[in-house]
Amino acid sequence: QVQLVESGGGAVQAGGSLRLSCAASGYTYSSVCMGWFRQVPGKEREGVVMSNSYRNIMYADSVKGRFTISQDNAKNTLYLQMNSLKPADTAMYYCAVGTTPYRSWCSETSFTYWGQGTQVTVSS
Repeated sequence: QVQLVESGGGAVQAGGSLRLSCAASGYTYSSVCMGWFRQVPGKEREGVVMSNSYRNIMYADSVKGRFTISQDNAKNTLYLQMNSLKPADTAMYYCAVGTTPYRSWCSETSFTYWGQGTQVTVSS
């Protein structure tokens, strides 16, 4: 059974930083997609960053240069380092896992399993 547990959200002032963590277990894909998404109530879910097993990484334009995805394979943990946060970054953040064909880029339809979310609130 795949389990994804996020942590690290919180409240921060604009310009500040947060690091989200996602402890993952139970998946056995050989070609893995891992990513972070966010959603504000009343709006569609937005892909923040998606990465495959071959380190093909795609960031949303709104976070390029400010957010960085990384992972610790020994700990099976995915991270999202968020710097220079803006009020527009306020959302519930979710990590997700899925699969994609060999060496293909991930897309939103690649993701099957989702965490419970962690709230990020950025004040001006």
